[in-house]
Amino acid sequence: MAPSLDLLRTFLAVHREGSLTRAAQRLSLSQPAVTAQLRTLEEQLGRPLFTRLPRGVVPTAAGELLARRIAEPLDQLSGLLDAGLDQPASLAGVVHLGGPAEFVTARVMPALAGLVERGLELRVVLGVADDLLRALLAGAVDLTVQSVRPKQRGLRVQPLCDEEFVLVAAEPWASRVAAAGDVAAALARTPQIAYAEELPIIRRYWQTVFEVRPPRDAAVVVPNLHAVLAAVVAGAGYSVLPGYLCAAEIEAGRLTVLHRPPMAPLNTLYLVSRAGAPPSAAVTAVQEQLLGVLQSWRR
Repeated sequence: MAPSLDLLRTFLAVHREGSLTRAAQRLSLSQPAVTAQLRTLEEQLGRPLFTRLPRGVVPTAAGELLARRIAEPLDQLSGLLDAGLDQPASLAGVVHLGGPAEFVTARVMPALAGLVERGLELRVVLGVADDLLRALLAGAVDLTVQSVRPKQRGLRVQPLCDEEFVLVAAEPWASRVAAAGDVAAALARTPQIAYAEELPIIRRYWQTVFEVRPPRDAAVVVPNLHAVLAAVVAGAGYSVLPGYLCAAEIEAGRLTVLHRPPMAPLNTLYLVSRAGAPPSAAVTAVQEQLLGVLQSWRR
């Protein structure tokens, strides 16, 4: 027979207070009632949960394990009941979230703003995919947005959204490329502004659209896509950027799309968490919110 919720609540109060007397006060019960409920639970589970001391109690190994398993679900249930049936559940708790700076800034933070009003606390780590994945595996972050699907075991990987890459430049480069007719040939004579020396985004665009590698090294390398965007808008050369990042500049005429292939290159972003133990209510809410808002988004 599974223990009742009342017995588990009493056990958790004793575990947190370290005293039958203080637990009884916290629960508005008599100490004999608390003692009787604790004895019943121990009998049902077939093992002692506490060691009695002259002043208070300390949990056994079985007691510690039980407390770890039930504390969060019972707290979530209490939060639901305290909030009332007509109010959204409280999201009290801290979620450590990692992701690339540009995408987190432009898409993730706006999507999560409403959860903060419900009590969510966010601690955000910005960085590159490998560093963030190591932090996730080490338990330093709860969730991370990855631009490449991880292959390690022990992870839960969910497709989040697709980002579309666009080839852009400002004047006078845009006019020169348009006048040349052959886009690839004109770009071979145009400075490249890149995110990294390996030209990861530019190389992918060239290989997908033009079926060749970029013909030259980057003129400017800066490991931040906002800085790449600023350099391109200022006229330093051309680049390939996620569409969401440069949409406003294109609409305002500060950038021109140099080429519109029939199938624009896409990159899938993934929401990654550790598999195994069920996530907290706050982590689950962040997952559901991001998936609900961003899975239907593409730019």
